[in-house]
Parts: sequence; structure tokens; C-alpha cells
Amino acid sequence: MKRIILLIFVAGLYLTLAAACTQTAQQTQTGDTNAVIETIMARRSIRKYKQIPVSRDTLDLIMKCGINAPNGQNRQSWEVRIIDDPAVMNELKEAIAKGHPDMPANAVKGCFRDAPVVLFIARDPSYPFSAYDCGLLSENIMLSAWSLGVGSICLGMPVRMMTDNDVCKPYIEKLGFSEGYEFCLCIGLGYADEAPEAKPRNAEKVKYIDKL
Repeated sequence: MKRIILLIFVAGLYLTLAAACTQTAQQTQTGDTNAVIETIMARRSIRKYKQIPVSRDTLDLIMKCGINAPNGQNRQSWEVRIIDDPAVMNELKEAIAKGHPDMPANAVKGCFRDAPVVLFIARDPSYPFSAYDCGLLSENIMLSAWSLGVGSICLGMPVRMMTDNDVCKPYIEKLGFSEGYEFCLCIGLGYADEAPEAKPRNAEKVKYIDKL
């Protein structure tokens, strides 16, 4: 009798585990309860931010996720500098305004989208794939930020505005990137003050190649 009860118990346990595995596989395929897929599909580029600081503990966690992105040969061919002090950001905006006297004031202000935190990313141009590494780093940063309730936006305009004049170049030097590194990208972070709808994506750009 004990043996029969044990067999019934084992059979029941097996069926329960099998059902759980099947359910997990189905959920993974559909993405209904897959946190990674949900984060990817929910993330939006944020252009309006609440002027609320993001704690450095949260930023540290975001950056931990960022630097764990895939990168070629583990060269980690990027460096990141973080500005989360409004006074420092205002100083930088003033330098950009001086470097572009013909540019409207709102354009200078808008180049960082008023994000409370700005990440300045540089790459090692001696490694030919460092731009890819920076892209992977950035995606990890933005996805992990969103999962923590922090919005983000990828910014290229500040790079151009800080590198096309002599007024701003000293400020790039003050960021303290290693010698030879090239400033290439900014990411704004902060708590969203908007909820933009997803823009359509063209699935026809993705095709399977069955024969060459």
C-alpha cells in the first residue's frame, strides 16, 4: 500500500511539473508574462521629464546592467560619465549657448530634453567595433532604466553641439575620458512626465532567407 501511495505521489508530481514546464514554455513564446519582453515592448523614448532626482543607488544598478552588455573581446571599449547635478548641467548648457550664439535658446535647452540625469558616453576608436559596443551598452541602460520606472532618451545632438566649436571642447576634456577616447553619445534619464504611444514598426523589414 505504501508503495502504491508513493507511486501515485511521484506520478502526480511529474504531471504537475510537466504542466508547469508546458505553461512556462507557452508563456515564453507568447511573451504574456515574460518580464524582459514586456519591458522591451513597453519602453518609449521620453522627451518630457519630471524634475525629480534619480537616486544614485538606482543609477548604480542601471549602470551595472549597462556594463554587463555584450562587447567585443570583452574590451569594454566605452567609458561613461554621469551628470546628475542641475548646476553642472546648467553650466554645460551655458557653454553650448556661447558656442552657438545664433541658435535659439530653446534649442540649446532642448538638446538634453531637460533630463535630470545625462550620461556622456565615449568610445575607443582604436577598436573598430567600439561603436557597436556603445550601442549594446546603451540599450542595456535604457531597458534596465525602464524596468525600474526611469525613462530615457538616446541623444546625438549634444555630441555635435559640443564638438563643433572651441568653446565647448574644454568641457569635454573636463568629463575626463581616457586619452584617445571619442565622445560619441548621450543618454538622458529621469522620471517620465509624458506617456507617448508606440510608433508603428515595419515588420516587413525583417525577412527569412531560405535559399541563397
